[in-house]
Amino acid sequence: MSTYIYAITAADHPQNLEGLNGVGEPAGTLRTVKSGSLGAVVSDAPGDLRAKRRDLAAHQAVLERLMADGATLPMRFGLVGPDDGAVETVLEENQDVYAERLSELDGCVEYNLKAGREEDDLLREIVAGSEEIQRLREVTRDRPEAQDEKIRLGELVSNEVQARHEAEGGELLQRLSGGAQRHTVAEPTQSHFLNASFLVRREDAADFAQAVHEEAERKGDAYSLNLHGPLPPYSFV
Repeated sequence: MSTYIYAITAADHPQNLEGLNGVGEPAGTLRTVKSGSLGAVVSDAPGDLRAKRRDLAAHQAVLERLMADGATLPMRFGLVGPDDGAVETVLEENQDVYAERLSELDGCVEYNLKAGREEDDLLREIVAGSEEIQRLREVTRDRPEAQDEKIRLGELVSNEVQARHEAEGGELLQRLSGGAQRHTVAEPTQSHFLNASFLVRREDAADFAQAVHEEAERKGDAYSLNLHGPLPPYSFV
């Protein structure tokens, strides 16, 4: 039977998993596969695994329990290996890499920050700061058939939006990264100019959240800074 993998830990990591169940229906029984200094918490993988609420919750509960007792490499939902022997082989072949990563994550959690700005507020600022954009707006308003000017206006505004988003995202990263061990940036969403994850030591978590709150206050109501966490450090595994 295939093996469902929840997390990798040190071999001597506490396995306080009483009362928890694995994914599947009926729920899988949790167990540990060990090789050298590493262990992987696993269960039998159901044949019809899907991201159901019950299974997502079971996966998350295992990770939270393990993380509460020490450094854990969390696997994303749905990771399945051929069998326990294959998992043991992977642990054996990657002893040094996984041990180093566990050391990096020890005592840390992840926070995800999505930052956005009201489009109208940004566009007002862009128009006010560019005489050429103002001129083209007047031309296209007076001459709706002026296609070349419409295209040029769209290009200028689009380029300026991108440039300002990149600048503001970079500024936020610079101001907040000092409170984190590491950070990583993902593709921004349609409504957010910054989508970043921060690896934060547990004892610094309150200070980091306060720093984000202060940034939101500094930027004002036109901005939204949505902070999610603490989370398993998926982005740093």
